[in-house]
Amino acid sequence: MHEQLKLGNQLCFRLYTVTRLITQAYRPLLEPLGLTYPQYLVMMVLWEQDNQTVGDIGRRLMLDTNTLTPLLQRMEREGLLVRTHGIADGRQTLVSLTKKGIHLEEQAKDIPECMSQNWHGDTLNNDQINSMVTAVDTLIEGLR
Repeated sequence: MHEQLKLGNQLCFRLYTVTRLITQAYRPLLEPLGLTYPQYLVMMVLWEQDNQTVGDIGRRLMLDTNTLTPLLQRMEREGLLVRTHGIADGRQTLVSLTKKGIHLEEQAKDIPECMSQNWHGDTLNNDQINSMVTAVDTLIEGLR
């Protein structure tokens, strides 16, 4: 067998596993809010800056419009946001939070700290986390 084909030698498998486990860890924190992890990401983008175009949200989340649109449609049906056509350019779709979406931020404010406690524990310190963030950001830029 070729060493490079062993699962244990694959960075991509480790990243996939971490992503899956982190998403699982978010689930019990997001369920009371009625959010999935992808919806939570959209909400974080809109809590930072409301009233953005679908394209801008997609760029921030590194998602294609074809992936993002069904997600936004579901969130609109759930009353978290509204989508409207742009005034200057009718081809643009603007996304804005509803009152329900705005109020959800207060309920979500402790989630990052809860997650931080999940993965810090006794095994990782802030320097290690920051080092991983830098390495993953470098990997993302290289793959773009």
